[in-house]
Amino acid sequence: MVKRLLFTLLLLIPAFFAEADAVKFTMSGPNAVSVGEQFRLSFVSNERGTDLKLPDISNFDVLMGPSSSTSFSSQTINGVVTQSYTYSYIYILRAKEEGTFTIRPASITIDGKVYESNELTIEVVKEQRSQGATGSQQQQQSATPSGTISKEDLFVKVELDKSNVFRGEQIIATVKIYVSPEVPITSFDDVKIPSYAGFWTQEIQIPNQISFSREVYNNKIYQVGVLKKTILFPQQTGRITVDPFEITCMVRQQIRQQRSFFDDFFDNYRTIQAKVVSDPVNINVKELPSRPDGFYGGVGNLNFAATIDKQQLKSNEAATLKITVSGSGNLRLIDAPEIEFPVDFEVYDPKTNESLNATNNGLNGTKTFEYLFIPRFAGDYTIPPIKFASFNPATGQFKQQQSQEFVLSVEKGSDEQSATVTSAYSKENLRLIGQDIRYIKQGKYKLKEKEALFFGSTAFYLIYLGALLAFAIIVLVYRKKLKENANVQLLRNKKANKVARKRLKVAATHLKNNKKEEFYEAVLKAFWGYLSDKLSIPVADLNRVNATEALKKRQVETEAIEEFIHIVDNCEYARYAPSAVEGTIEEIYQKAVKLMGKLEKQIR
Repeated sequence: MVKRLLFTLLLLIPAFFAEADAVKFTMSGPNAVSVGEQFRLSFVSNERGTDLKLPDISNFDVLMGPSSSTSFSSQTINGVVTQSYTYSYIYILRAKEEGTFTIRPASITIDGKVYESNELTIEVVKEQRSQGATGSQQQQQSATPSGTISKEDLFVKVELDKSNVFRGEQIIATVKIYVSPEVPITSFDDVKIPSYAGFWTQEIQIPNQISFSREVYNNKIYQVGVLKKTILFPQQTGRITVDPFEITCMVRQQIRQQRSFFDDFFDNYRTIQAKVVSDPVNINVKELPSRPDGFYGGVGNLNFAATIDKQQLKSNEAATLKITVSGSGNLRLIDAPEIEFPVDFEVYDPKTNESLNATNNGLNGTKTFEYLFIPRFAGDYTIPPIKFASFNPATGQFKQQQSQEFVLSVEKGSDEQSATVTSAYSKENLRLIGQDIRYIKQGKYKLKEKEALFFGSTAFYLIYLGALLAFAIIVLVYRKKLKENANVQLLRNKKANKVARKRLKVAATHLKNNKKEEFYEAVLKAFWGYLSDKLSIPVADLNRVNATEALKKRQVETEAIEEFIHIVDNCEYARYAPSAVEGTIEEIYQKAVKLMGKLEKQIR
């Protein structure tokens, strides 16, 4: 009985401390207001408290407060009832002068213990245009007669967390919309995403419902919402321009200049379309310094580790060497490291696994390479240390890492046969086939006369001449192949259609499995790779403009070029704005296959 009581007390003690630490006391308010504007300063606690002490708020006029309220909520999950209370203390303040003011933490006493809130920074700007009764008139003034909205009241910006980077360094591109309080937006339509030519991109997931918050820009308060966040990895050096972001906003606008009492009853409003376009932004991309041994394309704050699942095994038994690259950076663009395995090992192509997460801090996670190998013969073997180098943009230097040396002890397996191994038979055992005693063959055999020689006969000369002719043909064909293989661009040009067809087959597989995002990405890779091989333009330098010009120079019909641009646009829309896609996924695939045949016939 005593043991049970002690056990129960041990269980209740952590619960008691956890409940005590669960007290939350927070302060909230707007981060930006204008001079003369009234706003709410709220203090919220999940436990009833006493002796609320305010910080210094002498920079603001206190118009009312504190106004206290209590709310209660209850929910039942799997038969368990959870109840919670919220205690609020609200003050109404008014900003007196411009500046940036920090409100220090407030304090409250709960069950004899003092808790402090967070601190709050509020930026006060000059007095804005009044809203309320004159809001509709100002809304009319902000719009031109044609129905467009002033750029000062509604605009879009593409913000970059950095504009001077190294090749492969990640950049966070945030598309924000700035809306003046006098412009009531009802919805968005016709979104055009930048192509981000010259970058490898990774989209950051954001909520579908745009959440607006106050922000000061050019000494004016705007309602700001995030439309899109993307991680960019530059794949070429020099100055790269990010194309503008375009979006059409639906704005509710009053029809008449003078507001009437009956407007709210008879809906005296109209909805206009306001198209806003961001300004292009430039990024300066620098080349990486001289690359050391073991560099496989990693740029970022990366760590490297190598492990092996077993170091004592038997011949013909499989083992796995695992390389793990973790951290933050261009993990998806890192190539598989090269490993020097012993010559008597049978090694398979590495298997790649990724566990990545795109956040506001960039792309982070782990990427693993698993090398499966099989030692064929007994003995002691050594795998040399594996080198891995990555470039850290924060320090501007390469970070060089190295694994340990792996010593393997391979014992003779039960399925191994004794054999003499030569250089020509490095992985196979030699075996005797047949029986120990070979009996004299019996039966009738066709005998030839001793004087009948094959040398000098007609058949001999015919075979001799045929062999010479075949040898000459082989030499000519071999020389032709050598010349063709030496011309890498010609070889890529010849194999372009074949490679593109293989990629379209991959797209067809994704189509059958209803993997839409992978399907569109495969179609894009097929076309851009095909044009890169055919037009002798690197993939990183390809875009709609130079591809169109190059196709025109190759005398490709305008209809085919327009169809190519249409398919590429549809694939890109499908990844970022599915509502803008024209046609079904099956139709896009059929058009892509037909267009590939047309381009192969027309490109000269």
